[in-house]
Amino acid sequence: MSRRKIPNQKPTKFKETWVQLIKYIHKYIPVIILTLIASMIGTTLQVIGPDKLKDMTNEIAKGLPALVEGVPVLGVIDKEAVTRIAFVLIAFYGLSFIINFVQSFVMSGITQKISKKMRTDINDKINRLPIKYFDSVSYGDVLSRITNDVDTIGQTMNQSITSLVTATTMFLGTLAMMIYNSWILALVAVLSTLIGFALMFFIISKSQKYFVLQQESLGELNGHIEELYSGHNVIKAYNAGKETKEVFSRINGELRNNAWKSQFLSGLMMPLMQFIGNFGYVTVSITGAALAMRGDISFGVIVAFMTYIRLFTQPLSQIAQAANGLQSAAAAGERVFEFLGEKEEPSQDHLKERLNNVQGNVEFKNVTFGYNPEKPVITDFSDTVQKGEKVAIVGPTGAGKTTLVNLLMRFYDVDQGDILIDGVSTHDVPRNDVRKQFSMVLQDTWIFEGSIKENIIYNQKGITDEEIIEACKMANLDHFINTLPDGYDTILDDKEGLSEGQKQLITIARAIIQNAPILILDEATSSVDTRTERLIQDAMDKLSSGRTSFVIAHRLSTIKNADKILVMNHGEIVEKGTHDQLLALGGFYSELYNAQFEQA
Repeated sequence: MSRRKIPNQKPTKFKETWVQLIKYIHKYIPVIILTLIASMIGTTLQVIGPDKLKDMTNEIAKGLPALVEGVPVLGVIDKEAVTRIAFVLIAFYGLSFIINFVQSFVMSGITQKISKKMRTDINDKINRLPIKYFDSVSYGDVLSRITNDVDTIGQTMNQSITSLVTATTMFLGTLAMMIYNSWILALVAVLSTLIGFALMFFIISKSQKYFVLQQESLGELNGHIEELYSGHNVIKAYNAGKETKEVFSRINGELRNNAWKSQFLSGLMMPLMQFIGNFGYVTVSITGAALAMRGDISFGVIVAFMTYIRLFTQPLSQIAQAANGLQSAAAAGERVFEFLGEKEEPSQDHLKERLNNVQGNVEFKNVTFGYNPEKPVITDFSDTVQKGEKVAIVGPTGAGKTTLVNLLMRFYDVDQGDILIDGVSTHDVPRNDVRKQFSMVLQDTWIFEGSIKENIIYNQKGITDEEIIEACKMANLDHFINTLPDGYDTILDDKEGLSEGQKQLITIARAIIQNAPILILDEATSSVDTRTERLIQDAMDKLSSGRTSFVIAHRLSTIKNADKILVMNHGEIVEKGTHDQLLALGGFYSELYNAQFEQA
């Protein structure tokens, strides 16, 4: 089972991606800065707490027995001072909680707004990208960018950035308070944690590439699963389960290895920091006891340092985890901005020409086109179609039939030549205005989750129930709908199984409602039985009445009544005429027509 391979990217451009992200969220920056400042204030209050705890300990220590000329004498505890310090501590920690709560609430709201904006921009971008982009990119990979990658960025904005600022504030604040209380103990604490810093940055440098590969593997896995789900019937029919499992196992294995390496390396941070913290406890306790016995520091300083050493090492693990989060966000952000930066269909806001009251005259002038410019699919094609004519386009696979329709709809632009509708070049008219002139019934039906009525009305305004019923009668669909329990309000989803023919009749009713002057029928009966084909053919005949129609035919017996048949081969019109004329000619069309009956 062939798959479009997603190329591995180079290591993430960390700084460039974050500069892009900051520019992207620029209007939220002032509020984010305010929340981060609030977070710093709340953290500072926590840092000051142990110093007040030191004062309380020293006050209590005054009540401990002391030897005066060899006689133990009890000290006096200033209860008012202890109470006052206790209330100050409660106020500090309470205020810190309130500030951090408000900051977390505001930051969560901002990050969700950013995620919503990013998803909206990706969705809008999808509508602006040319069709050819999706010819080379897995749908699952695009879905992964709009879900996994955006979620990763949102989580980082909500957690990692705040955590990084909080941890940095706590680290620097704790360092300052330790130096203030005892520079000797502070030096001991810092030296004991330097090894943690060195190992942390080493691990970060090694883990980054695995975070990038993890996001890529996740996108590829989503693309593969999307293909398996949409083509599960084909997979079962061809007994390709073993092969698809092997492909899945390969991609899943790559994701597992990359995720394991990235998570393992990032997971080393916590035990590493715990070891450094415990080591710091030991060194501070021994050094502090020696200094206290010499009378260089008070007992309260040791108590404060027991808290400070925890506050000092804790930010290291938080900084490490935040750094990993920033790396993941950079990897996800690069994929999102790469998609948002894809080349769009050129803007046509400057085009003032419009197609009004279109009659349906179409002219092809020396049209040449190739999906790859070096390999043309259509070469120097010219023809004129009068309003109301039914034109059938036939030919072997790869002859350029569907390509011709894609050029008519301006899904692709011609490399050379021109296409005119009522004498107006489609190059001079915005794409949306060109596409308004066409109704399409394709071989692959598209039904979305919603009622039958909603599927038929699709994107049309002011349609009455009477018009819907009339359209369904024309499409030979009204009787079937009335047999359903909820009639036209029946919800179509995976549980409401419709046959391919019934889905096709719904798309025909949709085209009737659209009521465009030009109709495109792309092998609309190729996948249904003979009886259903007759129903669909009858519905299409009613639909095409009075309209210029382009019919891509697989079964040549269905286009006998066409006003003109264009026979294509290798991108060129090799024959042209009515059914009887082409049979009498005894050429390529005659061979195709007779071959179908021989195969039957």
